[in-house]
Amino acid sequence: MNRSYRLPLSLALLLCLPLVACQRADDSSSNAPADAPTDFAYAEMDISDLQARMQRGELDSRTLTQAYLDRIAAIDQGGPQLNSVIELNPDAIKEAALRDAERKNNAVRGPLHGIPILLKDNIDATPMVNSAGSLALKDFRPATDAFLVRRLREAGAVILGKTNLSEWANFRSTHSTSGWSARGGQTRNPYVLDRNPCGSSAGSGVAVSANLAAATIGTETDGSIICPAAVNGVVGLKPTVGLVSRDGIIPISFSQDTAGPMTRSVSDAALLLTALAGRDPADPATTNAAWNSTLDYHTRLKANGLKGARIGVLRSKFAIHPDAAAAMEGAIKVMRDAGATVVDAQIPTDGQWDDAELELMLFEFKAGLERYLARHDAPVKTLSQLIGYNQQYTTSEMPYFGQELFEQANAKGGLGDSSYISARSLARRLAGPEGIDATLKAQQLDALIAPATGPAWLTDLKAGDHFPGAGYGAAAVAGYPSLTVPMGHSDGLPLGIVFMGAAWSEGRLIELGYAYEQLTRARKPPEYWPSLQARPARKSRE
Repeated sequence: MNRSYRLPLSLALLLCLPLVACQRADDSSSNAPADAPTDFAYAEMDISDLQARMQRGELDSRTLTQAYLDRIAAIDQGGPQLNSVIELNPDAIKEAALRDAERKNNAVRGPLHGIPILLKDNIDATPMVNSAGSLALKDFRPATDAFLVRRLREAGAVILGKTNLSEWANFRSTHSTSGWSARGGQTRNPYVLDRNPCGSSAGSGVAVSANLAAATIGTETDGSIICPAAVNGVVGLKPTVGLVSRDGIIPISFSQDTAGPMTRSVSDAALLLTALAGRDPADPATTNAAWNSTLDYHTRLKANGLKGARIGVLRSKFAIHPDAAAAMEGAIKVMRDAGATVVDAQIPTDGQWDDAELELMLFEFKAGLERYLARHDAPVKTLSQLIGYNQQYTTSEMPYFGQELFEQANAKGGLGDSSYISARSLARRLAGPEGIDATLKAQQLDALIAPATGPAWLTDLKAGDHFPGAGYGAAAVAGYPSLTVPMGHSDGLPLGIVFMGAAWSEGRLIELGYAYEQLTRARKPPEYWPSLQARPARKSRE
């Protein structure tokens, strides 16, 4: 969850060990180099490009995996010290070698065969730790893979390691700092190192932007894929709740939680989503009959996908930042020139779900987390025990912010409580049927667009996040899909546009986002400046 501002306000938002070189949050970035090695052979390559090279015999998975491991050592642990990778898979090279052997035997599993992928550190993946960034779980190694990890491995992907995150997916304190965890320290934005990477999928956004893996997986409750994707200049796709199984993921809210791809291109996101989507008896949300589990999202990559589309622009969200507003005006022109009809739109219930959303999450967090801890035989079993652990190890766990949300959640009753039932119904109705659905229907729209958020803010461990606002909240609360695509820059810091649609409309959003991406090519690789002051003066809007 990206809850990057104080409550109560709108809720937008090769050893199998933690990497010793991770920078602690109070380390200064002033001496970090202004750039990183530029000779990476596979920089900015799409999954299809890498796959084509392997098919031609010009590359193998073992070589590619080792190249990413070397790059992680060079610029994540060394160099700019991005601190986005919290742990490496000790079996990564072995997995890659097995995929190479299968290829030699003409047993290629699909487009992800031999492709190295990083996972957020709240997803079960053997033999690694799953900690949600907490030292309380620093030795916790789940016995089995999460369902989505099994899907990835069955598709031939190589699990490279785990990424850092906002501790407990940013659901511990009301004034936390995104991208910080006690286990991993502070993740840095690769464009300007003293800027925040947003969260909670901070490491996943930074790692894929910096070319530390072919792709990454994040998770979102409210903004935790979309926000870090936008401020790190990459594509983030938050699926409809129920398209991707949550089994084996440390939860916040079963009403809103989902995993999704974070990639450098829409085409890569489509490939990854095809592999991730699947019905899982362990997650009842995936049994919804409204979607087709055999759908190939890669077939929705259409360069003319904007032609004839009707798109509603949430102009009220332009107040997030003037450069985001200017970039949105440019995006609207691109879409109109491509044959889309773009009209102003307004979600009539916008923000009215905020209090109800927090209430349902407090209830669901306690119930879901304790169920996960008990089922996986974790070293702590209850939220009360976690609160006690943090109190015992205050110096390491709470040097910058507390655990107010933990305490509020722990005071809640069970899921039969009438206040919970009312809050859940109200939030979903206001954001979904009376929010996004009503807005789409009123003007017969295919999707809604808005700035995802503003440019990355200065990381401030004492005061917490200086979050500029968000355009994606309705989709998160409704459990509907959203897709962010790079649309420009503000003083070198990325800006993203977010596309939102009705439930199960991922295919249409991919069409729109891909067409926009092909016309704009707005992504620029990061340059690793230590601060904006160190960056050469350029035009504000690029």
